[in-house]
Amino acid sequence: MPAIDSRKAEEDITERDVTILLADFATVWNELFPAEQARIVQLLVERVDVREDALEVRIRADGLASLVAELRKPDERKAA
Repeated sequence: MPAIDSRKAEEDITERDVTILLADFATVWNELFPAEQARIVQLLVERVDVREDALEVRIRADGLASLVAELRKPDERKAA
């Protein structure tokens, strides 16, 4: 898989893009193999802190940009 320049990907991604591409993510998630689910979690989650009264999840912005870029690819192929 080619490397994605996360700064370029972040510049091109809008909130609308993320909303549209992730709106039906639960359906897509259920179709993925466990290894692919694990890859996506590692791509998106930087750190999880569990406390008695709270749960803090730090998301990798560059990982989100990479995931959205990957999800865009099938749409771009259809348009070609």
